[in-house]
Amino acid sequence: MSPPNESARHVVNGVGPSGARAVVIHPHGWTRDGARARRDPATRLEEAVGLARAIDLEVVEARLASLRRAHPGTLFGPGFIAETGARIDAADVGLCVVDAALTPIQQRNLERAWKCKVIDRTGLILEIFGARARTHEGRLQVELAHLTYQRSRLVRAWTHLERQRGGRGFLGGPGETQQEADRRQIDTRITRLRRELEGVRRTRGLHRAARKRVPYPVVALVGYTNAGKSTLFNRLAGADVEARDMLFATLDPTMRAVALPSGRKVILSDTVGFISDLPTDLVAAFRATLEEVREADLILHVRDAASPDGEAHRRDVAAVLESLEIEGDGDGRILEILNKIDLLADDAADRVRDRARRRSASVAVSALSGEGMDALRALLDARLGASRKVVELRLDPGDGAAIAWLYDHGEVLRRVDDGEVARLTVGLEPRDLDRFRHFRKSSSVSV
Repeated sequence: MSPPNESARHVVNGVGPSGARAVVIHPHGWTRDGARARRDPATRLEEAVGLARAIDLEVVEARLASLRRAHPGTLFGPGFIAETGARIDAADVGLCVVDAALTPIQQRNLERAWKCKVIDRTGLILEIFGARARTHEGRLQVELAHLTYQRSRLVRAWTHLERQRGGRGFLGGPGETQQEADRRQIDTRITRLRRELEGVRRTRGLHRAARKRVPYPVVALVGYTNAGKSTLFNRLAGADVEARDMLFATLDPTMRAVALPSGRKVILSDTVGFISDLPTDLVAAFRATLEEVREADLILHVRDAASPDGEAHRRDVAAVLESLEIEGDGDGRILEILNKIDLLADDAADRVRDRARRRSASVAVSALSGEGMDALRALLDARLGASRKVVELRLDPGDGAAIAWLYDHGEVLRRVDDGEVARLTVGLEPRDLDRFRHFRKSSSVSV
Protein backbone atom coordinates (compact mmCIF):
# COMPACT_ATOMS: atom_id res chain seq x y z
CA MET A 1 0.00 0.00 0.00
CA SER A 2 1.29 3.45 -0.85
CA PRO A 3 2.11 5.72 2.10
CA PRO A 4 -0.41 8.52 2.81
CA ASN A 5 2.03 11.31 1.88
CA GLU A 6 2.58 10.06 -1.67
CA SER A 7 0.07 11.69 -4.02
CA ALA A 8 1.30 10.42 -7.36
CA ARG A 9 3.76 8.13 -9.05
CA HIS A 10 5.15 8.50 -12.55
CA VAL A 11 7.33 5.86 -14.15
CA VAL A 12 9.89 7.12 -16.66
CA ASN A 13 11.36 4.81 -19.25
CA GLY A 14 14.15 7.08 -20.51
CA VAL A 15 17.62 5.58 -20.48
CA GLY A 16 20.88 7.49 -20.40
CA PRO A 17 23.57 6.03 -22.63
CA SER A 18 26.17 5.53 -19.94
CA GLY A 19 24.84 7.02 -16.69
CA ALA A 20 23.97 5.60 -13.30
CA ARG A 21 20.51 4.32 -12.50
CA ALA A 22 18.59 6.98 -10.58
CA VAL A 23 15.27 7.73 -8.90
CA VAL A 24 13.93 11.31 -9.02
CA ILE A 25 11.61 12.59 -6.29
CA HIS A 26 9.84 15.95 -6.31
CA PRO A 27 8.36 16.90 -2.91
CA HIS A 28 5.50 19.37 -3.20
CA GLY A 29 2.87 21.00 -1.05
CA TRP A 30 4.04 23.58 1.48
CA THR A 31 7.27 25.47 0.92
CA ARG A 32 9.76 26.39 3.62
CA ASP A 33 8.17 29.83 4.15
CA GLY A 34 4.68 28.32 4.53
CA ALA A 35 3.33 29.53 1.16
CA ARG A 36 1.84 27.05 -1.28
CA ALA A 37 4.03 26.54 -4.34
CA ARG A 38 2.74 28.18 -7.54
CA ARG A 39 4.33 25.67 -9.92
CA ASP A 40 2.44 22.64 -11.18
CA PRO A 41 3.98 19.59 -9.41
CA ALA A 42 3.83 17.34 -12.49
CA THR A 43 5.62 19.97 -14.58
CA ARG A 44 8.27 20.40 -11.91
CA LEU A 45 8.77 16.63 -11.79
CA GLU A 46 9.19 16.55 -15.57
CA GLU A 47 11.75 19.34 -15.32
CA ALA A 48 13.67 17.47 -12.61
CA VAL A 49 13.77 14.37 -14.83
CA GLY A 50 15.11 16.56 -17.65
CA LEU A 51 17.85 17.84 -15.37
CA ALA A 52 18.83 14.30 -14.44
CA ARG A 53 18.92 13.20 -18.06
CA ALA A 54 21.06 16.23 -18.92
CA ILE A 55 23.99 14.42 -17.28
CA ASP A 56 23.06 11.06 -18.78
CA LEU A 57 21.47 9.54 -15.70
CA GLU A 58 19.18 6.58 -16.35
CA VAL A 59 15.95 7.63 -14.63
CA VAL A 60 14.20 4.38 -13.74
CA GLU A 61 11.45 6.03 -11.70
CA ALA A 62 10.19 9.53 -10.92
CA ARG A 63 7.74 10.22 -8.12
CA LEU A 64 5.73 13.02 -6.57
CA ALA A 65 5.64 13.21 -2.79
CA SER A 66 3.04 15.42 -1.11
CA LEU A 67 4.22 16.93 2.17
CA ARG A 68 1.97 18.37 4.85
CA ARG A 69 5.12 19.54 6.61
CA ALA A 70 8.86 19.09 6.24
CA HIS A 71 10.51 16.75 8.76
CA PRO A 72 13.65 18.52 10.06
CA GLY A 73 15.93 15.47 9.96
CA THR A 74 14.77 13.75 6.77
CA LEU A 75 12.33 16.08 4.93
CA PHE A 76 10.04 13.08 4.26
CA GLY A 77 7.95 11.09 6.71
CA PRO A 78 9.05 7.62 7.95
CA GLY A 79 6.45 5.77 5.87
CA PHE A 80 7.57 7.31 2.61
CA ILE A 81 11.24 6.77 3.49
CA ALA A 82 10.73 3.08 4.23
CA GLU A 83 8.63 2.45 1.10
CA THR A 84 11.08 4.35 -1.12
CA GLY A 85 14.03 2.51 0.39
CA ALA A 86 12.45 -0.82 -0.55
CA ARG A 87 11.92 0.35 -4.14
CA ILE A 88 15.48 1.64 -4.40
CA ASP A 89 16.84 -1.67 -3.14
CA ALA A 90 14.64 -3.71 -5.50
CA ALA A 91 15.57 -1.60 -8.55
CA ASP A 92 19.30 -1.67 -7.76
CA VAL A 93 19.48 2.15 -7.84
CA GLY A 94 22.70 3.89 -6.85
CA LEU A 95 21.51 7.51 -6.85
CA CYS A 96 18.44 9.39 -5.64
CA VAL A 97 17.75 12.96 -6.79
CA VAL A 98 15.53 14.98 -4.45
CA ASP A 99 14.18 18.00 -6.33
CA ALA A 100 14.41 20.35 -3.35
CA ALA A 101 17.05 22.00 -1.19
CA LEU A 102 18.27 19.51 1.41
CA THR A 103 20.15 20.44 4.55
CA PRO A 104 23.40 18.53 5.17
CA ILE A 105 21.68 16.59 7.99
CA GLN A 106 18.76 15.61 5.77
CA GLN A 107 21.11 14.49 3.00
CA ARG A 108 23.16 12.36 5.42
CA ASN A 109 20.10 10.75 7.02
CA LEU A 110 18.48 9.92 3.67
CA GLU A 111 21.72 8.32 2.44
CA ARG A 112 21.83 6.18 5.56
CA ALA A 113 18.18 5.16 5.20
CA TRP A 114 18.29 4.42 1.46
CA LYS A 115 21.89 3.13 1.33
CA CYS A 116 22.64 5.09 -1.85
CA LYS A 117 24.00 8.47 -2.88
CA VAL A 118 21.52 11.35 -2.47
CA ILE A 119 21.84 14.76 -4.13
CA ASP A 120 19.45 17.70 -4.01
CA ARG A 121 18.38 20.14 -6.73
CA THR A 122 21.32 22.47 -6.13
CA GLY A 123 23.84 19.63 -6.31
CA LEU A 124 22.26 18.35 -9.54
CA ILE A 125 22.41 21.76 -11.22
CA LEU A 126 26.03 22.14 -10.18
CA GLU A 127 26.82 18.72 -11.67
CA ILE A 128 25.25 19.79 -14.97
CA PHE A 129 27.18 23.05 -15.04
CA GLY A 130 30.41 21.22 -14.21
CA ALA A 131 29.85 18.81 -17.11
CA ARG A 132 28.95 21.58 -19.59
CA ALA A 133 31.59 24.25 -18.85
CA ARG A 134 34.00 24.49 -21.78
CA THR A 135 35.86 27.78 -21.37
CA HIS A 136 38.41 28.56 -18.68
CA GLU A 137 36.08 31.22 -17.30
CA GLY A 138 33.14 28.83 -17.18
CA ARG A 139 35.13 26.21 -15.30
CA LEU A 140 36.30 28.82 -12.77
CA GLN A 141 32.72 29.96 -12.16
CA VAL A 142 31.40 26.44 -11.72
CA GLU A 143 34.22 25.45 -9.39
CA LEU A 144 33.60 28.50 -7.20
CA ALA A 145 29.90 27.70 -6.91
CA HIS A 146 30.61 24.01 -6.27
CA LEU A 147 33.16 24.72 -3.51
CA THR A 148 30.82 27.20 -1.82
CA TYR A 149 28.10 24.53 -1.83
CA GLN A 150 30.53 21.82 -0.70
CA ARG A 151 31.69 23.95 2.21
CA SER A 152 28.16 24.05 3.61
CA ARG A 153 28.02 20.23 3.40
CA LEU A 154 30.92 19.97 5.89
CA VAL A 155 28.79 21.24 8.75
CA ARG A 156 27.99 18.10 10.76
CA ALA A 157 27.47 16.20 7.53
CA TRP A 158 30.01 13.40 7.92
CA THR A 159 31.13 11.82 11.18
CA HIS A 160 34.54 10.82 9.78
CA LEU A 161 35.40 14.52 9.55
CA GLU A 162 35.36 14.76 13.31
CA ARG A 163 38.70 12.91 13.52
CA GLN A 164 41.48 15.10 14.86
CA ARG A 165 44.90 15.53 13.36
CA GLY A 166 47.91 15.62 15.69
CA GLY A 167 49.05 19.00 16.97
CA ARG A 168 52.37 20.48 15.88
CA GLY A 169 54.57 23.31 17.05
CA PHE A 170 55.24 24.63 20.55
CA LEU A 171 51.62 24.82 21.66
CA GLY A 172 50.89 21.15 21.08
CA GLY A 173 47.31 20.28 21.91
CA PRO A 174 44.82 18.16 20.02
CA GLY A 175 45.32 19.91 16.68
CA GLU A 176 42.61 20.65 14.10
CA THR A 177 39.88 18.25 13.11
CA GLN A 178 39.72 16.85 9.60
CA GLN A 179 36.59 18.95 9.09
CA GLU A 180 38.48 22.13 9.98
CA ALA A 181 41.36 21.19 7.68
CA ASP A 182 39.02 20.54 4.77
CA ARG A 183 37.20 23.80 5.36
CA ARG A 184 40.49 25.70 5.46
CA GLN A 185 41.61 24.18 2.15
CA ILE A 186 38.27 25.03 0.56
CA ASP A 187 38.44 28.61 1.85
CA THR A 188 41.93 29.00 0.39
CA ARG A 189 40.77 27.76 -3.01
CA ILE A 190 37.64 29.96 -2.93
CA THR A 191 39.78 33.03 -2.25
CA ARG A 192 42.03 32.18 -5.21
CA LEU A 193 39.08 31.59 -7.53
CA ARG A 194 37.44 34.87 -6.58
CA ARG A 195 40.69 36.66 -7.33
CA GLU A 196 40.91 35.02 -10.76
CA LEU A 197 37.27 35.82 -11.53
CA GLU A 198 37.83 39.44 -10.57
CA GLY A 199 40.48 39.49 -13.29
CA VAL A 200 37.89 38.02 -15.68
CA ARG A 201 35.48 40.80 -14.73
CA ARG A 202 38.10 43.46 -15.43
CA THR A 203 38.88 41.87 -18.81
CA ARG A 204 35.20 41.80 -19.73
CA GLY A 205 34.94 45.45 -18.72
CA LEU A 206 37.77 46.31 -21.10
CA HIS A 207 36.06 44.35 -23.89
CA ARG A 208 32.79 46.20 -23.28
CA ALA A 209 34.61 49.53 -23.37
CA ALA A 210 36.24 48.53 -26.66
CA ARG A 211 32.86 47.61 -28.15
CA LYS A 212 31.42 50.96 -27.10
CA ARG A 213 34.17 52.67 -29.07
CA VAL A 214 33.25 50.76 -32.25
CA PRO A 215 30.31 51.18 -31.42
CA TYR A 216 28.00 48.23 -32.05
CA PRO A 217 24.92 47.83 -29.85
CA VAL A 218 24.78 44.64 -27.77
CA VAL A 219 21.62 42.51 -27.87
CA ALA A 220 21.52 39.85 -25.12
CA LEU A 221 19.32 36.76 -25.13
CA VAL A 222 17.94 35.67 -21.76
CA GLY A 223 15.25 33.22 -20.76
CA TYR A 224 14.34 30.05 -18.95
CA THR A 225 16.51 27.09 -19.82
CA ASN A 226 15.37 25.22 -22.95
CA ALA A 227 13.24 28.17 -24.14
CA GLY A 228 15.04 28.07 -27.50
CA LYS A 229 17.64 30.82 -27.04
CA SER A 230 20.44 28.99 -28.85
CA THR A 231 18.17 28.03 -31.76
CA LEU A 232 17.12 31.67 -32.05
CA PHE A 233 20.76 32.76 -31.81
CA ASN A 234 21.69 30.43 -34.66
CA ARG A 235 18.75 31.66 -36.76
CA LEU A 236 19.68 35.33 -36.32
CA ALA A 237 23.46 34.96 -36.51
CA GLY A 238 23.80 32.10 -38.96
CA ALA A 239 25.91 30.38 -36.30
CA ASP A 240 26.24 26.77 -35.24
CA VAL A 241 25.99 27.03 -31.46
CA GLU A 242 24.84 23.73 -29.94
CA ALA A 243 21.05 23.80 -29.73
CA ARG A 244 19.34 20.71 -28.36
CA ASP A 245 16.05 19.97 -26.64
CA MET A 246 17.84 19.70 -23.32
CA LEU A 247 18.11 21.76 -20.16
CA PHE A 248 21.30 23.84 -20.00
CA ALA A 249 22.51 22.82 -23.47
CA THR A 250 24.33 26.17 -23.51
CA LEU A 251 26.52 27.26 -20.60
CA ASP A 252 29.41 29.37 -21.86
CA PRO A 253 28.39 32.72 -23.40
CA THR A 254 28.74 33.17 -27.16
CA MET A 255 28.81 36.39 -29.20
CA ARG A 256 28.39 37.04 -32.93
CA ALA A 257 28.08 40.14 -35.10
CA VAL A 258 24.69 40.32 -36.86
CA ALA A 259 23.57 42.68 -39.64
CA LEU A 260 19.99 44.01 -39.43
CA PRO A 261 17.87 44.96 -42.50
CA SER A 262 18.89 48.63 -42.22
CA GLY A 263 22.54 47.64 -42.47
CA ARG A 264 23.12 48.37 -38.79
CA LYS A 265 25.37 45.81 -37.09
CA VAL A 266 24.76 44.50 -33.60
CA ILE A 267 26.56 42.09 -31.30
CA LEU A 268 24.26 39.22 -30.36
CA SER A 269 25.05 37.52 -27.04
CA ASP A 270 23.71 34.08 -26.02
CA THR A 271 23.79 33.46 -22.26
CA VAL A 272 23.19 30.60 -19.85
CA GLY A 273 19.55 29.73 -19.26
CA PHE A 274 17.84 30.56 -15.98
CA ILE A 275 15.85 28.12 -13.89
CA SER A 276 13.63 28.17 -10.83
CA ASP A 277 15.44 27.93 -7.51
CA LEU A 278 18.75 28.69 -9.21
CA PRO A 279 21.38 28.41 -6.47
CA THR A 280 22.32 31.83 -5.11
CA ASP A 281 25.99 30.89 -5.12
CA LEU A 282 25.74 29.98 -8.79
CA VAL A 283 24.21 33.35 -9.70
CA ALA A 284 26.99 35.06 -7.75
CA ALA A 285 29.70 32.99 -9.44
CA PHE A 286 28.34 33.78 -12.91
CA ARG A 287 27.95 37.48 -12.19
CA ALA A 288 30.96 38.35 -14.39
CA THR A 289 29.23 36.68 -17.33
CA LEU A 290 25.77 38.02 -16.51
CA GLU A 291 27.12 41.56 -16.42
CA GLU A 292 26.98 41.34 -20.22
CA VAL A 293 23.20 41.29 -19.82
CA ARG A 294 23.17 44.26 -17.48
CA GLU A 295 25.25 46.33 -19.92
CA ALA A 296 23.28 45.30 -23.04
CA ASP A 297 21.48 47.87 -25.18
CA LEU A 298 18.55 45.49 -25.71
CA ILE A 299 17.52 42.35 -23.80
CA LEU A 300 15.49 39.70 -25.60
CA HIS A 301 13.50 37.66 -23.07
CA VAL A 302 12.92 34.42 -24.98
CA ARG A 303 9.87 32.55 -23.69
CA ASP A 304 8.56 29.10 -24.54
CA ALA A 305 5.03 29.91 -25.72
CA ALA A 306 4.16 26.20 -25.73
CA SER A 307 5.09 25.57 -22.10
CA PRO A 308 2.17 25.12 -19.67
CA ASP A 309 4.37 26.64 -16.97
CA GLY A 310 5.29 29.72 -19.01
CA GLU A 311 4.03 32.30 -16.52
CA ALA A 312 6.04 30.73 -13.68
CA HIS A 313 9.10 30.71 -15.95
CA ARG A 314 8.57 34.42 -16.65
CA ARG A 315 8.57 35.17 -12.92
CA ASP A 316 11.74 33.11 -12.38
CA VAL A 317 13.60 34.99 -15.12
CA ALA A 318 12.37 38.34 -13.76
CA ALA A 319 13.71 37.40 -10.31
CA VAL A 320 17.19 36.68 -11.69
CA LEU A 321 17.16 39.93 -13.70
CA GLU A 322 16.20 41.85 -10.58
CA SER A 323 19.21 40.32 -8.80
CA LEU A 324 21.29 41.91 -11.58
CA GLU A 325 19.61 45.28 -10.89
CA ILE A 326 17.48 45.02 -14.05
CA GLU A 327 13.88 46.01 -13.38
CA GLY A 328 12.28 43.11 -15.22
CA ASP A 329 9.19 44.11 -17.18
CA GLY A 330 9.74 47.74 -16.17
CA ASP A 331 13.03 47.98 -18.06
CA GLY A 332 12.46 49.58 -21.46
CA ARG A 333 15.31 47.55 -22.98
CA ILE A 334 13.45 44.25 -22.61
CA LEU A 335 11.62 42.77 -25.59
CA GLU A 336 9.43 39.68 -25.18
CA ILE A 337 10.07 36.93 -27.75
CA LEU A 338 7.30 34.31 -27.72
CA ASN A 339 9.09 31.31 -29.21
CA LYS A 340 8.04 27.79 -30.27
CA ILE A 341 4.66 28.78 -31.75
CA ASP A 342 5.22 25.92 -34.22
CA LEU A 343 4.44 23.53 -31.33
CA LEU A 344 1.01 25.07 -30.70
CA ALA A 345 -2.32 24.15 -32.26
CA ASP A 346 -3.49 26.63 -34.91
CA ASP A 347 -6.00 28.44 -32.68
CA ALA A 348 -3.54 28.68 -29.77
CA ALA A 349 -0.78 29.95 -32.09
CA ASP A 350 -3.16 32.60 -33.46
CA ARG A 351 -3.91 33.80 -29.93
CA VAL A 352 -0.18 34.14 -29.20
CA ARG A 353 0.36 36.06 -32.45
CA ASP A 354 -2.56 38.40 -31.64
CA ARG A 355 -1.18 38.99 -28.17
CA ALA A 356 2.23 39.88 -29.58
CA ARG A 357 0.72 42.26 -32.16
CA ARG A 358 -1.10 44.16 -29.41
CA ARG A 359 2.19 44.84 -27.63
CA SER A 360 4.87 47.13 -28.99
CA ALA A 361 7.66 45.20 -27.28
CA SER A 362 6.64 41.66 -28.21
CA VAL A 363 6.88 39.37 -31.22
CA ALA A 364 5.80 35.75 -31.82
CA VAL A 365 8.35 33.54 -33.56
CA SER A 366 9.44 30.02 -34.30
CA ALA A 367 13.21 29.93 -34.20
CA LEU A 368 13.06 26.40 -35.63
CA SER A 369 10.97 27.18 -38.72
CA GLY A 370 11.96 30.82 -39.13
CA GLU A 371 8.46 32.26 -38.72
CA GLY A 372 8.49 35.79 -37.33
CA MET A 373 12.21 36.41 -37.93
CA ASP A 374 11.59 39.35 -40.28
CA ALA A 375 9.29 40.96 -37.71
CA LEU A 376 11.91 40.42 -35.00
CA ARG A 377 14.69 41.98 -37.06
CA ALA A 378 12.43 44.93 -37.90
CA LEU A 379 11.63 45.39 -34.20
CA LEU A 380 15.33 45.39 -33.33
CA ASP A 381 15.99 47.96 -36.04
CA ALA A 382 13.16 50.16 -34.83
CA ARG A 383 14.23 50.03 -31.19
CA LEU A 384 17.91 50.63 -31.86
CA GLY A 385 17.20 53.34 -34.41
CA ALA A 386 14.72 55.25 -32.27
CA SER A 387 17.32 57.75 -31.09
CA ARG A 388 19.96 57.34 -33.80
CA LYS A 389 20.06 59.89 -36.61
CA VAL A 390 21.16 58.98 -40.12
CA VAL A 391 22.96 61.83 -41.88
CA GLU A 392 24.58 62.32 -45.29
CA LEU A 393 28.09 63.77 -45.11
CA ARG A 394 30.45 65.09 -47.78
CA LEU A 395 34.11 65.11 -46.86
CA ASP A 396 37.46 65.59 -48.46
CA PRO A 397 38.80 62.05 -49.10
CA GLY A 398 42.12 63.24 -47.70
CA ASP A 399 40.57 64.29 -44.39
CA GLY A 400 41.51 61.03 -42.70
CA ALA A 401 40.99 62.37 -39.16
CA ALA A 402 37.30 63.18 -39.74
CA ILE A 403 36.61 59.91 -41.58
CA ALA A 404 38.38 57.87 -38.90
CA TRP A 405 36.36 59.65 -36.20
CA LEU A 406 33.11 58.69 -37.92
CA TYR A 407 34.13 55.05 -38.18
CA ASP A 408 35.11 55.06 -34.49
CA HIS A 409 32.00 56.77 -33.12
CA GLY A 410 29.24 56.03 -35.63
CA GLU A 411 28.04 53.40 -38.04
CA VAL A 412 29.04 54.07 -41.64
CA LEU A 413 26.19 52.57 -43.66
CA ARG A 414 27.44 53.62 -47.09
CA ARG A 415 30.46 55.35 -48.64
CA VAL A 416 30.85 56.55 -52.23
CA ASP A 417 34.04 58.29 -53.41
CA ASP A 418 33.12 60.75 -56.16
CA GLY A 419 36.23 62.47 -57.42
CA GLU A 420 37.28 64.99 -54.82
CA VAL A 421 34.33 64.28 -52.51
CA ALA A 422 33.67 61.29 -50.24
CA ARG A 423 29.93 60.86 -49.62
CA LEU A 424 29.16 58.98 -46.40
CA THR A 425 25.82 57.85 -44.97
CA VAL A 426 26.37 57.57 -41.23
CA GLY A 427 24.20 56.66 -38.25
CA LEU A 428 25.08 58.66 -35.15
CA GLU A 429 23.66 59.07 -31.68
CA PRO A 430 22.52 62.68 -31.07
CA ARG A 431 25.37 63.38 -28.65
CA ASP A 432 27.94 62.10 -31.15
CA LEU A 433 26.38 64.12 -33.97
CA ASP A 434 26.74 67.26 -31.84
CA ARG A 435 30.36 66.34 -31.12
CA PHE A 436 31.03 65.83 -34.83
CA ARG A 437 29.51 69.19 -35.72
CA HIS A 438 31.91 70.73 -33.24
CA PHE A 439 34.76 68.63 -34.61
CA ARG A 440 34.06 69.63 -38.27
CA LYS A 441 34.85 73.27 -37.57
CA SER A 442 38.47 72.39 -38.19
CA SER A 443 37.67 70.03 -41.11
CA SER A 444 36.51 70.54 -44.67
CA VAL A 445 33.14 68.90 -44.01
CA SER A 446 29.58 69.77 -44.96
CA VAL A 447 26.46 68.14 -43.47
